[in-house]
Amino acid sequence: MDGKKQVVFSGVQPTGKITIGNYIGSIKNWVPMQEQYDCIFCVVDLHSITVSQIPAELRKNTFDLLSLYLACGLDPQKSILFVQSHVSAHTELAWVLNTIAYVGEMNRMTQFKDKSRKHADNINMGLMDYPVLMASDILLYQTDLVPVGVDQKQHVELARDLAQRFNSRFSPTFVVPDCLTPKVGAKIMSLQEPNAKMSKSDVNENAVVTMFDDKDAILRKFKRAVTDSDTEIRFDKENKPGVSNLLTIYSAFSGETIQKAEERFAGKGYGEFKIAVAESVIEAISPIQSEQKRLAADKAYLENILKEGSEKAERIANRTLQKVYKKVGFIPKLR
Repeated sequence: MDGKKQVVFSGVQPTGKITIGNYIGSIKNWVPMQEQYDCIFCVVDLHSITVSQIPAELRKNTFDLLSLYLACGLDPQKSILFVQSHVSAHTELAWVLNTIAYVGEMNRMTQFKDKSRKHADNINMGLMDYPVLMASDILLYQTDLVPVGVDQKQHVELARDLAQRFNSRFSPTFVVPDCLTPKVGAKIMSLQEPNAKMSKSDVNENAVVTMFDDKDAILRKFKRAVTDSDTEIRFDKENKPGVSNLLTIYSAFSGETIQKAEERFAGKGYGEFKIAVAESVIEAISPIQSEQKRLAADKAYLENILKEGSEKAERIANRTLQKVYKKVGFIPKLR
């Protein structure tokens, strides 16, 4: 062992408002990783345009997400923070990977099927090709571990398949990545449909709690959360999905285990329980919201972080891309 740290790569789309599910399942878990791994965290704006965006809103959301990263504790001195579209190697490698990705694989992607149903008027090639671009994101940085929720595991599996396929065809080039899934809060469900994932794109605002909601909105949404006709507060995903989801959220924000939470709320009513869950969320994210607003107001600071981050990311990404280009037979660019 040479003591070299493993590389972690992940990113979030700057679309809509970032949910507490994005925070619990992704950003919150990234912060301690900075001490253990070489971390690369990206604002994946290229992925976001697979569905229609308003350009001015996309730009604002990109800065808002970067400032949220920082407010949550990501440190540009410990991690590489950048915007995906600032590093052209992402799309360049994606093209090469497209030539070893099969149409059948793309058709089997559950997210493509889901998004096609939701955006039937805009089933574009980017929507289908999204997983190949994600594979490019991961493989460019010789990533060892990808922290993802359970719904993204299929995409990491594709990245593994493409890495192994390229390595077999052209000689070892890519690290074959593994998933890193958090034990608690890997998938936060809708407050109104607890069998469906909490989604930024949900048209029902009561189903989603965002990192930008004020205290009154958070309390109102949790009070309206769907539970069941029973009265017992216990974790049972199959029979009590709504209550189980609320217990998961409470555990993630309070730091208590689900078992301890069950003991705490034994004999309590659902109304009291929902308020306690809301208060645990408010207490945890209020300081993050304050810091995010402060950082978002300093655009020059954010632009400097993006400039430095993209330069670091480009150096790593271009080394991988040049190896790939050489192996597939492209003539090196003269400098």
